[in-house]
Amino acid sequence: MTRCLRAVFNTNVIIAALRTENPSSPTAELLRRWVNDEFELIYCAGLRDEYVEKFSERRIDPDRAKEFLTRLNRAGILVVVNADQIAPVVVQDADDDLPLACAQIGGATHLVSYDQHYAFLEGEYRDVKIVDGLHFLYLVRGDKI
Repeated sequence: MTRCLRAVFNTNVIIAALRTENPSSPTAELLRRWVNDEFELIYCAGLRDEYVEKFSERRIDPDRAKEFLTRLNRAGILVVVNADQIAPVVVQDADDDLPLACAQIGGATHLVSYDQHYAFLEGEYRDVKIVDGLHFLYLVRGDKI
């Protein structure tokens, strides 16, 4: 039996999904597949707060943002991440440590991100695979890569 896909989406993935007008966008498709229960989306309060902050900064359509946050609250898996559980891993940007901690504490199989600050981890951190949106979409679809 294969392990259920459980992902943490870095803020840049959510922003890309909500900004696109292209229904074929990998990030837009990922959100649709999440809504259809094809994988579990894990988040923590700090990550949700970061989403909200970036929605405002990036001028995400308020209706799209509200719809996403409503779904996240209803269907996402909320995990508690305390400040002392966030290890200093990403020297270039300490804000990138929160998604890693959230993924590890939440038992995620994947951290989905476009952030190059994770490159030094070579695709994995403590049994959590780090992939971009397209490669996670391939996994959700069951595509052969």
